Amino acid sequence: MNIKDQWINIIISLQNEICAAIETSDGKACFKEDIWVRPEGGGGITRVISNGDVFEKGGVNSSTVYGEVNDAMRQQMKLPKDEGHSWFACGLSIVLHPVNPHVPTVHCNYRMFELYSKEGTVIDRWFGGGTDLTPSYINEKDIVHFHTTYKKVCDEFGDSYYPAFKKTCDDYFVNTHRNNERRGVGGIFYDYKKAITQQDADHWMQLGMRCGKAFIPAYLPVVQNNRSMPFTQKQKHWQEIRRGRYVEFNLIHDRGTLFGLKTNGRIESILMSLPPTVRFGYNFEPEKNSEEEKLLQICLHPRDWLALTPD
Repeated sequence: MNIKDQWINIIISLQNEICAAIETSDGKACFKEDIWVRPEGGGGITRVISNGDVFEKGGVNSSTVYGEVNDAMRQQMKLPKDEGHSWFACGLSIVLHPVNPHVPTVHCNYRMFELYSKEGTVIDRWFGGGTDLTPSYINEKDIVHFHTTYKKVCDEFGDSYYPAFKKTCDDYFVNTHRNNERRGVGGIFYDYKKAITQQDADHWMQLGMRCGKAFIPAYLPVVQNNRSMPFTQKQKHWQEIRRGRYVEFNLIHDRGTLFGLKTNGRIESILMSLPPTVRFGYNFEPEKNSEEEKLLQICLHPRDWLALTPD
């Protein structure tokens, strides 16, 4: 089996496994599946869950798409003028927006990209991915659990991976137009990991698969710990303010969103990541010394979560 088919099988398997676990966790809502075809080449499977006991809206999407390199894509990816004739991309994308403000939003994405010469030879191949947590309220024990789960997986491949991926995540999911305010409390993120040889491709495919499988033990216990916590309308309001920051990042900075838009991607699947309700309050500031301000300060000043030992 070639590298492309190996990766497609990994992505579809992860999609099925994660969807089943999310449905079990929610206990009420089920995914609706939409199989779509991209006119320029390829297609995907979009699965959306909504109005559940836990998840207000979410999606677990796989896509396998390809086509010719166009000028917009070349500019977006900073490709040299004459480099690359056609391309292939396959990935998994997950976003879950819970009902309860005490349950964090989560994002997960793992992908492979190949670039071909006019003769069809692979001239570049890279892997990227990561999983990050976006709470509205801070529960240090849950955040430490999330980061610890991914550190254990990353450590299977090298001691340097987790600290490097954690820093990349903190530096990437940033609304630079808001004084470098992070979207959330981070996780792991890596990108443009070149893998021309079979050996390198095997390495990054295995890492992507293991990190993808870690999504369930990293996130769903956090869901269960907080799903029944009572919340107020004020807390729901704050959740929607934070969702606004999520929207800003995705539409202004996110590479995956911009790549989809530049390659005539399927708009419904691309914008699946956006929350169902959101607020953009003018010059909104949380109260001093409140739980809301605590979150904001952490978003402005990322922490080493594994240095904490919460009760």
